[in-house]
Amino acid sequence: MNENNRNMILAVVLSMLVLFGWQFFIAGPQLEQAQRQAELSAQQEQAQDSADLAAPSADGAAGAAPSADADTQVFATRDDALAASDRVAIETGSLSGSINLTGARIDDLHLLRYNETTDPDSPTITLLSPVGSDTPYYLEQGWVAAQGADVALPNGQTEWTLESGDTLTAATPVTLAWDNGDELVFRRTISVDENYMFTIDQSVENSGAGDVTLFPYSRIARLYTPQTQNFFILHEGPVGVLGDANLVERSYSDLQNDGQLDFASTGGWLGFTDKYWATAIIPPQDEAVNARYFHGTNVPSGNDYRANFVAQAPVTVPAGGSASHESLAFAGAKVESIIDSYERAYSIDRFELMIDWGWFHFITKPMFYLIRLLFEFLGNFGLAILAVTVIVKAIFFPLANKSYASMANMRRVQPKMKEIQEKHKDDRAAQQQAMMELYKTEKINPISGCWPILIQIPVFFALYKVLFVTIEMRHAPFFGWIQDLAAPDPTHIFNLFGLLPYDPSAVPVIGSFLAIGIWPVIMGITMWVQMRLNPPPADPTQAMIFNWMPVIFTFMLATFPAGLVIYWAWNNFLSVVQQWIIMRRHGVTVDLLGNIKNSFKRKPKAAE
Repeated sequence: MNENNRNMILAVVLSMLVLFGWQFFIAGPQLEQAQRQAELSAQQEQAQDSADLAAPSADGAAGAAPSADADTQVFATRDDALAASDRVAIETGSLSGSINLTGARIDDLHLLRYNETTDPDSPTITLLSPVGSDTPYYLEQGWVAAQGADVALPNGQTEWTLESGDTLTAATPVTLAWDNGDELVFRRTISVDENYMFTIDQSVENSGAGDVTLFPYSRIARLYTPQTQNFFILHEGPVGVLGDANLVERSYSDLQNDGQLDFASTGGWLGFTDKYWATAIIPPQDEAVNARYFHGTNVPSGNDYRANFVAQAPVTVPAGGSASHESLAFAGAKVESIIDSYERAYSIDRFELMIDWGWFHFITKPMFYLIRLLFEFLGNFGLAILAVTVIVKAIFFPLANKSYASMANMRRVQPKMKEIQEKHKDDRAAQQQAMMELYKTEKINPISGCWPILIQIPVFFALYKVLFVTIEMRHAPFFGWIQDLAAPDPTHIFNLFGLLPYDPSAVPVIGSFLAIGIWPVIMGITMWVQMRLNPPPADPTQAMIFNWMPVIFTFMLATFPAGLVIYWAWNNFLSVVQQWIIMRRHGVTVDLLGNIKNSFKRKPKAAE
């Protein structure tokens, strides 16, 4: 590989270092500081709903939903908040929790298939929590009256009664009822499937003499700012697919700055997404709705995030009759097969975008499918990643063969190249022209030697994305000490892999740089050996840079998911074998051991 090729690779490496350095040293700390300031300045006010809904009235004007949660008490613990109201239990194979009869909210939900840590005895994931707890997060539905109408409607303080069903299960729905004392009876029938989709049927019975016009709404409220990964390849925060707006993705800080975002849509969905979990409200896909994301500050945390939709067309409840409206609500884990099944079953517009596959989804999603298929045969995601690496190597073998053949030819004509450099050492233009003539005569493409590195970039990124965003990789074990392929290697070389009783990553300022595990070291060694297939560059500066590159990559990849580091180490090993075989086939002597020994020899000082 000539000087220009090395410079290009060096530019790519330096660009990656700048990108990750910016994220680590500047963007991340700034966001954390902003969140701390928001928490310190939060007003300790009583939790209450903001007037964050906009429903069209008969003349097209906007009307506000009734406020709720006035005079809400803040409790010492989540359990205290749950005990403060009557509840209906939720029990399925995937979920446990309860529905709050005050407000008829789904505000207590645990994901039974997922634990907080790799320890199976650790607590299950808590997704939703009631108002009054540290992390209020809930789903609710209701009705909005047209502007100027005087109708007593249920709100967050309404005390509902359980009319039918004792416990919400996948086989038994529950029905809640409330009589407004003014000839209207509201009912809410809630059902759930075996996974994470709730169906909410709202009905109103009118025993009065006149028709009543109402607008149904559905809302998600998150009354705190959640901790996020703060990484550019993953979106966390308000999300949705809403008509002409297509995919809507905003961060929590964006919504704080915007205050309110309105969209008109037919069908679609909206909600909040975390790395592995999400909530979403879904209107009938043929229904026109006004959707809104909202941020307020009138809560103890100082940050009140809402996502809601209100039907554009009113529901008329005739005198002596009844009317109803049905919508869906998702609350659970972002499992690809489950998300896709909901998209097909309910014809939800691009519900698959709940998982952040990114711009290169055409690479990332097939990569995920392939890894999942191999997992079904091999029974281990780590082995599946190793198998994918072999498959990728096989697919790109013809290209790699040409690239390594070109590199072998470059090695073969190296004496001629040195002659040209000596002959035209004072004439750069003539030297370049002579080199091009040599390449043409020997049928060498000097750029092709870089292809083995360049073709790894999209594969590397796709695998990184799969490991980082898919819940299937969460807590997926490999062998030995790797119990979570989506997390960094937990061992540390700087405490002798656990022999010394301290955690190097806890060291102030430089702790993150000291979290170097066994697999990152293995990766660095394989990268260093791969680079020893070729003699060191004659230029001392280039030789120093290439000697330090494996060290730089070892530190840089140490905090990456262990599955990605294992892939990179295995890929390096396969590359060494592949390059050695190809170069030997083209008659080039590969003195790998000699090159390794020469790397440790002291270089003689240049004569003065």
